[in-house]
Amino acid sequence: MLPRIPYAGCPLCEDKAVRARTTVDCSKHALYKDVLSPEMTWLECGACGHSYTEGYFSKEALAVVFSGTQESQKVGAAFEDQRSIAGRMIDKVLPYADRGDWCDVGFGSGALLFAAGEYGFSPCGIDLRGENVEILRSLGIEAHQVDLAAFAHPSRFSVVSLCDVLEHMPYPKASLAAARGLLAPDGVLLLSMPNLDSMAWSLLNSMNLNPYWAELEHYHNFGKSRLYALLAETGFEPLRYGISERYRVGMEVIARKRE
Repeated sequence: MLPRIPYAGCPLCEDKAVRARTTVDCSKHALYKDVLSPEMTWLECGACGHSYTEGYFSKEALAVVFSGTQESQKVGAAFEDQRSIAGRMIDKVLPYADRGDWCDVGFGSGALLFAAGEYGFSPCGIDLRGENVEILRSLGIEAHQVDLAAFAHPSRFSVVSLCDVLEHMPYPKASLAAARGLLAPDGVLLLSMPNLDSMAWSLLNSMNLNPYWAELEHYHNFGKSRLYALLAETGFEPLRYGISERYRVGMEVIARKRE
């Protein structure tokens, strides 16, 4: 069995004061394989309150997870419905950035990049799933199979989007710093992810129906307040909050790079 690499402390603030939140069965997840642990344990930082898993996947375990792709993560999935959702997301970005290069990190279905190109941005995607990268390239869109930290294009992009991606990254603080490095001065960051602070999240918990505790690919559950604090720590100024249409109980945040 491939174990997770345990966190030595909170992956956001590094404090070692921690309490167990819950242990859940993740073996029913679409990407689960028998070589992975069938359980995942969620912890809560006693200092900053961040919610995170006991550890993150090794390269070997991650390769097992990435050997499959959920239907919603495949390039072109539900492309007409996703085009409308992506268009509404871009409409919210336009008051802050309306031209230039747009990098979508973990582009999945590609819908946001398709729409960004339609609006006049120059789209570029990075993803760890090689098949998706090849398909995007075949459609004439710049794409790279690379980790965000290794993507060396300093100050190139007007917009960097991490939509339902930051919660997948072992160390979100370092990921936001890497995203900031890609942005031009006054560049814009677009984020979406589930919102632990929302009443919708609490209601799902109360009914024992919250799908995110057993989400195999997630290492973090963010609330709006902790996310805003992290953005400030990593050199961003939040500009706009909204409710995400991409997935359940999601939030959508637009932030500007501070110099």
